[in-house]
Amino acid sequence: QVQLVESGGGLAQAGGSLRLSCAASGRTFSTYTMGWFRQAAGKEREFVAAISWSGDSPYYSDSVKGRFTISRDNAKNTMYLQMNSLKPEDTAVYYCARLRGAYYNTHQSDFDSWGQGTQVTVSS
Repeated sequence: QVQLVESGGGLAQAGGSLRLSCAASGRTFSTYTMGWFRQAAGKEREFVAAISWSGDSPYYSDSVKGRFTISRDNAKNTMYLQMNSLKPEDTAVYYCARLRGAYYNTHQSDFDSWGQGTQVTVSS
């Protein structure tokens, strides 16, 4: 099982940017599809974006499409989430995870090996 550690969260103003990182342990990171989720206070965890092992065909939730970009560097065992044009509603704890189900799945039950999360707070 891969171990994941998120970083890069913090406080940003509306319209600003943040870049999250997800560092993975182990030598098989490059074979996995990986994804980002977020969970706002009092709400269910929701899918944000995912990327294949090769970096092809990333897919996004409608709420972040056009503002967030998912990428990965397999040589560094790291996945990224570049978040631009941030909105207060992007405030949440952001998690990375590994996809175990079919590609284009977005339910959290299809993912495993969750990291501990990193807090993103966007002020208006």
